[in-house]
Amino acid sequence: MSAFVDTSAFIALLVAEDENHARAARTWSSLIESNESLVTSNYIVVETCALLQRRIGMTALKKFLEDVLPIVLIEWVDMPMHDAGINGLMLSGRNGPNIVDCISFAIMRKLAITQAFTLDGHFSAVGFTVL
Repeated sequence: MSAFVDTSAFIALLVAEDENHARAARTWSSLIESNESLVTSNYIVVETCALLQRRIGMTALKKFLEDVLPIVLIEWVDMPMHDAGINGLMLSGRNGPNIVDCISFAIMRKLAITQAFTLDGHFSAVGFTVL
Protein backbone atom coordinates (compact mmCIF):
# COMPACT_ATOMS: atom_id res chain seq x y z
CA MET A 1 0.00 0.00 0.00
CA SER A 2 1.11 3.58 -0.60
CA ALA A 3 0.60 6.87 1.19
CA PHE A 4 0.92 10.35 -0.27
CA VAL A 5 2.84 12.79 1.95
CA ASP A 6 1.69 16.41 1.98
CA THR A 7 3.59 19.57 2.95
CA SER A 8 1.65 19.92 6.19
CA ALA A 9 2.86 16.51 7.36
CA PHE A 10 6.48 17.27 6.45
CA ILE A 11 6.33 20.57 8.35
CA ALA A 12 4.74 19.00 11.43
CA LEU A 13 7.30 16.20 11.34
CA LEU A 14 10.29 18.54 11.10
CA VAL A 15 9.24 21.34 13.44
CA ALA A 16 9.38 20.24 17.08
CA GLU A 17 7.41 23.32 18.13
CA ASP A 18 4.52 22.49 15.79
CA GLU A 19 1.39 21.56 17.75
CA ASN A 20 1.04 18.42 15.60
CA HIS A 21 4.68 17.33 15.82
CA ALA A 22 4.22 14.38 18.20
CA ARG A 23 1.31 12.99 16.20
CA ALA A 24 3.18 13.47 12.90
CA ALA A 25 6.29 11.77 14.30
CA ARG A 26 4.21 8.77 15.43
CA THR A 27 2.49 8.51 12.04
CA TRP A 28 5.82 8.81 10.20
CA SER A 29 7.38 6.08 12.35
CA SER A 30 4.38 3.84 11.79
CA LEU A 31 4.56 4.34 8.02
CA ILE A 32 8.29 3.60 7.96
CA GLU A 33 7.94 0.50 10.17
CA SER A 34 5.10 -0.87 8.03
CA ASN A 35 7.18 -0.45 4.87
CA GLU A 36 4.51 1.73 3.27
CA SER A 37 5.53 3.19 -0.05
CA LEU A 38 5.67 6.95 0.57
CA VAL A 39 4.99 9.23 -2.37
CA THR A 40 5.03 12.99 -2.80
CA SER A 41 5.34 15.38 -5.74
CA ASN A 42 8.03 17.78 -6.84
CA TYR A 43 5.49 20.56 -6.16
CA ILE A 44 5.25 19.42 -2.53
CA VAL A 45 9.06 19.37 -2.33
CA VAL A 46 9.26 22.96 -3.62
CA GLU A 47 6.51 24.14 -1.26
CA THR A 48 8.09 22.40 1.74
CA CYS A 49 11.57 23.75 0.97
CA ALA A 50 10.26 27.29 0.65
CA LEU A 51 8.36 27.12 3.94
CA LEU A 52 11.24 25.55 5.85
CA GLN A 53 13.79 28.00 4.48
CA ARG A 54 11.77 31.12 5.24
CA ARG A 55 9.91 30.17 8.42
CA ILE A 56 12.10 27.64 10.21
CA GLY A 57 15.65 27.82 8.92
CA MET A 58 18.34 26.04 7.02
CA THR A 59 18.91 23.31 9.63
CA ALA A 60 15.35 22.04 9.18
CA LEU A 61 15.66 22.36 5.41
CA LYS A 62 18.87 20.31 5.44
CA LYS A 63 17.21 17.61 7.58
CA PHE A 64 14.32 17.47 5.12
CA LEU A 65 16.60 17.17 2.10
CA GLU A 66 19.10 14.73 3.60
CA ASP A 67 17.12 12.59 6.05
CA VAL A 68 13.45 12.67 5.10
CA LEU A 69 13.23 13.14 1.35
CA PRO A 70 15.46 10.18 0.38
CA ILE A 71 12.84 7.85 1.90
CA VAL A 72 10.05 9.24 -0.29
CA LEU A 73 9.34 8.58 -3.97
CA ILE A 74 8.90 11.83 -5.89
CA GLU A 75 6.29 11.91 -8.62
CA TRP A 76 7.28 14.59 -11.13
CA VAL A 77 4.45 16.74 -12.41
CA ASP A 78 4.23 16.81 -16.20
CA MET A 79 2.09 19.12 -18.30
CA PRO A 80 -1.05 16.91 -18.31
CA MET A 81 -0.86 16.54 -14.52
CA HIS A 82 -0.32 20.30 -14.13
CA ASP A 83 -3.33 20.94 -16.36
CA ALA A 84 -5.44 18.52 -14.29
CA GLY A 85 -4.44 20.49 -11.19
CA ILE A 86 -5.37 23.79 -12.84
CA ASN A 87 -8.75 22.36 -13.82
CA GLY A 88 -9.33 21.17 -10.25
CA LEU A 89 -8.29 24.55 -8.91
CA MET A 90 -10.71 26.41 -11.16
CA LEU A 91 -13.55 24.12 -10.10
CA SER A 92 -12.74 24.39 -6.39
CA GLY A 93 -13.47 28.07 -5.95
CA ARG A 94 -11.88 30.70 -3.78
CA ASN A 95 -12.02 28.77 -0.51
CA GLY A 96 -11.22 25.39 -2.00
CA PRO A 97 -7.91 23.56 -2.13
CA ASN A 98 -4.92 25.36 -3.64
CA ILE A 99 -3.15 24.34 -6.85
CA VAL A 100 -0.62 22.13 -5.03
CA ASP A 101 -3.45 20.25 -3.33
CA CYS A 102 -5.34 19.85 -6.61
CA ILE A 103 -2.23 18.43 -8.28
CA SER A 104 -1.70 16.14 -5.29
CA PHE A 105 -5.27 14.83 -5.71
CA ALA A 106 -4.66 14.22 -9.42
CA ILE A 107 -1.45 12.31 -8.67
CA MET A 108 -3.15 10.23 -6.01
CA ARG A 109 -5.93 9.30 -8.41
CA LYS A 110 -3.46 8.49 -11.19
CA LEU A 111 -1.44 6.21 -8.88
CA ALA A 112 -4.52 4.79 -7.11
CA ILE A 113 -3.30 6.07 -3.73
CA THR A 114 -6.14 6.38 -1.24
CA GLN A 115 -4.21 7.43 1.89
CA ALA A 116 -2.69 10.81 2.62
CA PHE A 117 -0.33 11.74 5.45
CA THR A 118 -1.55 15.29 5.86
CA LEU A 119 -3.06 17.77 8.28
CA ASP A 120 -5.01 19.43 5.46
CA GLY A 121 -8.75 18.81 5.61
CA HIS A 122 -9.11 19.21 1.86
CA PHE A 123 -7.81 15.66 1.36
CA SER A 124 -10.59 14.06 3.40
CA ALA A 125 -13.14 16.45 1.87
CA VAL A 126 -12.46 14.94 -1.56
CA GLY A 127 -12.60 11.36 -0.29
CA PHE A 128 -9.05 10.35 0.66
CA THR A 129 -8.25 8.62 3.92
CA VAL A 130 -6.18 10.91 6.14
CA LEU A 131 -3.55 9.27 8.31
